[in-house]
Amino acid sequence: MSRGDMGRFWDERAREDAFYFVDNTGTYRDADVDRFWAEGQRNLDAVLAAVDAQVKSEDVVLDIGCGVGRLTRVLAERAAHVHAIDVSAEMLEQARELNGHLTNVTWHHGDGTTLHPVEDASVDAVVSHVVFQHIPDPQITLGYVREMGRVLKPGGWAAFHISNDPRLHRPTIGVKDRVKAAVGRAPKGQDEPEWLGSSVDLDDLRAAAADGGLDVAKVVGEGTQFCYVRATASRGA
Repeated sequence: MSRGDMGRFWDERAREDAFYFVDNTGTYRDADVDRFWAEGQRNLDAVLAAVDAQVKSEDVVLDIGCGVGRLTRVLAERAAHVHAIDVSAEMLEQARELNGHLTNVTWHHGDGTTLHPVEDASVDAVVSHVVFQHIPDPQITLGYVREMGRVLKPGGWAAFHISNDPRLHRPTIGVKDRVKAAVGRAPKGQDEPEWLGSSVDLDDLRAAAADGGLDVAKVVGEGTQFCYVRATASRGA
C-alpha cells in the first residue's frame, strides 16, 4: 500500500464529501458545518481526557491525519504551533481554505508511511483520532508509532486512537448500498481497503513503541474499535 493508493482514495473522498469522510456521524452530502467543528473539539477533549494528556500553550503539536483540520483548528487555539500532516493533497487544499485564519499551523503532505518532513525531536505532543483505523496494513500504523518516537522531544507524549477489534474491518456493505453509492445517493468506497482499514495488536504496538523509544503509559478501550493510547518519549540521559 503506497501513498499513491491511499492518497488517491482520500483525494476522491475529499472531492465527494470531505466533511462526511472526516466525520461520518454527520449527514452525507448535507453537513452541519457548525456541528462538524464542535465535534472536533469534543473528540479531541475525549481523547486527551481518556489518556490523561493535556496540551499546553507553549507546546508544538503534530496532528496526524489532519483531514480538513477538524482537530488542527482546536489545537491551534491551545498550542504555540501545530504541524498538520495528511496523505491527501485534496484534504490539505480544503484544510488551508477552511482554516486560512490560522497563523500558527504548518500543513504537510505526508508520504503515507512516515512523518517526514517533520524534523527529529521537534514536537512536544502528537495527536491522532479516527485515522489509523482506516490504514489497511497494521504494519504501516506501527511504522507511524515508531515515527512518533523520532519526532517527539525527550519527555514528549503521544495520544492516539487505534482499532483493537479485527471483526470491524470486514466488508459489510450490501447490494442495495452499492447501487445507491453508484448513483451518488450513498457514500462510495465503503468496501475499499482504505476505508475498511485494520486493527492493531497491542503487543505489536508496545514492541513498535519500544523500537521508537516510547513507553506505552496508558491504554483505554482494549478490544474495541475505540482504543486510546498514550505513549511517552524517553527523557534521555
